[in-house]
Amino acid sequence: MKLDHIRVSAALAAAACMVPSVAFAEEGGASGADILIPKPAEFIPALVIFLIILALLCKFAWPSVMAMFEQREKTIEDSIKEAEATREHAAETRRQADSVIADARRQASDIVLAARSDAEKERARIVADAHAEAEDIISKAHDRADDELQRAYASATDSIAKVSVAVAGKIVGDALADDPAKQKEIIKKYLAEVGSLHA
Repeated sequence: MKLDHIRVSAALAAAACMVPSVAFAEEGGASGADILIPKPAEFIPALVIFLIILALLCKFAWPSVMAMFEQREKTIEDSIKEAEATREHAAETRRQADSVIADARRQASDIVLAARSDAEKERARIVADAHAEAEDIISKAHDRADDELQRAYASATDSIAKVSVAVAGKIVGDALADDPAKQKEIIKKYLAEVGSLHA
């Protein structure tokens, strides 16, 4: 409806503008200065038509055009406000996202540091357990070696004592064979000598 008023007003304005130019064009023989000055017979109808068109434009078209401009201006202002609100919302969302990312990075760093610390503690514990186990194994091996050495020493001492008694019996003769007390005394003497040599 508003566009129809605008089209009608524009068509009337164009027709009003054409009237004087058509009148001037019909006078082919006029000189240059006469073309610029309208004749009163043509000027008055053109002025009346112009005023009628102007009144119609002011009455029907101008309010529609102004309303359209005001609506367009309001739409633009609303769009600018909406864009500004969207931009502020996007900036706030970006700030929140940056904060979340920074917090996630901080937590990841803390987790990595805690994992490294736990791994270092576990490594130290494993190394300490391994050292303790190795020391225990070495200590047990030393104890076994000492036990074996003592057994070997005792066995060797006993064997040496028996051999010594047998040799002494051969040397001294049958006198030792008949006297067990004398045998024990000789054995103790040989054991003491073997012990002092071993030490």
